Amino acid sequence: MTNEPLVPRMKIYLVGGAVRDELLGRPVKERDWMVVGATPEAMLAQGFKQVGKDFPVFLHPRTGEEYALARTECKTAPGYRGFAVHAEADVTLEQDLLRRDLTINALARDESGQIIDPYGGLRDLESRLLRHVSDAFAEDPVRILRTARFAARYAHLGFRIAPETNALMQAMAAAGEVNALVPERVWQELVKVLAEETPSGFFEALRDCGSLRIVFPEIDRLFGVPQPAAQHPEIDTGIHSLMVLDQAARLSPDPRVRFAALCHDLGKGQTPAQILPSHHGHEERGATLAEQLCQRLKAPNDYRDLAILTARYHGHIHRVEQLRPQTRLRVLEGCDAFRRPERFEQLLLACEADARGRRGFEQRTYPQAGMFHRILAAARGFDPTGLVREGIKGEALKDAIRRGRLGAIRDCGQGADFYA
Repeated sequence: MTNEPLVPRMKIYLVGGAVRDELLGRPVKERDWMVVGATPEAMLAQGFKQVGKDFPVFLHPRTGEEYALARTECKTAPGYRGFAVHAEADVTLEQDLLRRDLTINALARDESGQIIDPYGGLRDLESRLLRHVSDAFAEDPVRILRTARFAARYAHLGFRIAPETNALMQAMAAAGEVNALVPERVWQELVKVLAEETPSGFFEALRDCGSLRIVFPEIDRLFGVPQPAAQHPEIDTGIHSLMVLDQAARLSPDPRVRFAALCHDLGKGQTPAQILPSHHGHEERGATLAEQLCQRLKAPNDYRDLAILTARYHGHIHRVEQLRPQTRLRVLEGCDAFRRPERFEQLLLACEADARGRRGFEQRTYPQAGMFHRILAAARGFDPTGLVREGIKGEALKDAIRRGRLGAIRDCGQGADFYA
């Protein structure tokens, strides 16, 4: 089956992100099609399978691509779920595109290859602007998250949010629309953001429009909190945290590493004012806040666990040279590194991002990771077989293994190549 008309006056258009990314020369991951002039009955008669109950979206019987009937929407209640949908054969292409969020997403291409651009999307692509199509933007708070995500995705191309769109987003935040966002939807957008090249742009955009304090108060609280200039030339903890996030994006494609890097310093937002710019005890405060954030957003366990460990132990990782052998072993045990070495490797990557996420330190090497690699390898190299043969069991065996690992760590720390 091709895109031939199902009924005489039906037309099919490629719409949205596929058109946008083709014009930007970016790879197209999925294609969405809009059908004008058809009915649900006509689609079903051609073998399409309808998905969902709220929107007239159908899956192509061969390609599996989504085909949506042109539709209009009417706001009926607060939040992002309160909409009535009208999808009939009389809805036009321009009416459907009018309900979309940004002009660069309100582009269509017909079967002949011609671009249909009723709202200035081509102009805004050229000007590198993220601009809302109409005031209907304000009816759906998810559009704030999506616009901020596009700001992150295209930051390296020079895109910015149009002043009038940012003003509208500010008004939405002030009106309480953002409060209607449910945790699952926030997390869904955040995971997408963590896959972007410059994820910091998302949080900068939310902060600019006053939404960061509502959606991510733990992160918003970091801005304006000073750190010692000698160690942190950028001084501001919020700026540092976003720098760390972008460094994590350069070091690893793993979204869990990136999320852990973002959350590593949350405890500094609760440092008592009288001890600033010092942040004694921020690691444990941060671990608690990371757990609370993950609980609120209903983050998966693997994201939560790595974020908590990074918040709690990043200071120990940085100071490996100063740690006694006993403390090094406690770090490995606390991180469950013997059973979960792959997660410990993720932790080391987040710590390296932290070390590099400082002005002037972006290209610095991070020997601490190599040191902990050798410490873990030495400790794991201790063979308890002899202890078992001697009949040692239970807690006695556990203690003996621990002493053996501690000895291996001591010996490792004495070698000349430890600091290589």
